[in-house]
Amino acid sequence: MGIDMGIDTTDPLPTPATRAGRDGLTALLARPGGALIGLDFDGTLAPIVADPEQARAHPGAVPALAVLAPKVASVAVITGRPAEVAVRHGGFAGVPGLEHLVVLGHYGAERWDAVSATVTAPPPHPGVAAVRAELPAVLERSGAQQGIWVEEKGRAVAVHTRRADHPQAAFDALRAPLTDLAARHGLIVEPGRLVLELRPPGMDKGAALLRHVRETGAAAVLYAGDDLGDLPAFAAVQQLRSDGVPGLLVCSGSTEVTELSERADLVVEGPAGVVGLLRALAAQLSSPS
Repeated sequence: MGIDMGIDTTDPLPTPATRAGRDGLTALLARPGGALIGLDFDGTLAPIVADPEQARAHPGAVPALAVLAPKVASVAVITGRPAEVAVRHGGFAGVPGLEHLVVLGHYGAERWDAVSATVTAPPPHPGVAAVRAELPAVLERSGAQQGIWVEEKGRAVAVHTRRADHPQAAFDALRAPLTDLAARHGLIVEPGRLVLELRPPGMDKGAALLRHVRETGAAAVLYAGDDLGDLPAFAAVQQLRSDGVPGLLVCSGSTEVTELSERADLVVEGPAGVVGLLRALAAQLSSPS
């Protein structure tokens, strides 16, 4: 059975809580051909799961994007995952309507274009290999609990505590030693939802989003995320607003990360809520003017 590309018109278009958000939504709807839709993957398009390798896009995400994407200037998935992994777990390749989707992996260090189905990227930072080699000993010295899980991300290394007996306590105990380890090799530690990611500096979703805005010449921006790693993208949208580019900030609601919801113009209920928003946008843009 093929993908249902129909638009679910039962999803109402929500109203942002802030004036800036309402202005951003109005600009997007008025000039969709100049709008950029930026989306995080984990927690935004895909539900958070204990094992990141089992994460998959919400079943409604690809159908909604396939209807919405042809109506806007660009859709970019901006993620800390390797681009190829996000494409595979998202099911983005070869979908009619997503021919010009872009996946900016490793916070923009990698780029996958649907039109060419290829990934481009610079050489990896040498500090990542050094950290990877030392990490087991650091975890052992830190008395890491059973259930700590290390995710190899190619250009970064992530230490997850979600499956530990005491996830928050393990997260807190590991933060300082992992920060020291990263600093010795020219990396930084980016905290997230029960995960500490060691990666090169200068890799963040805000920089990736701004580069893509400049590349596309977008005149309005929507960005949706759920975690601390999305804060730079939120800051980028706020910077764009100060430069005269309207923007809408969407939080894929989480009680674990209140910093994002407090800064958002619109909070939706997780990936299902994000999909509902995408469907509602597509329906609004498909309706007769």
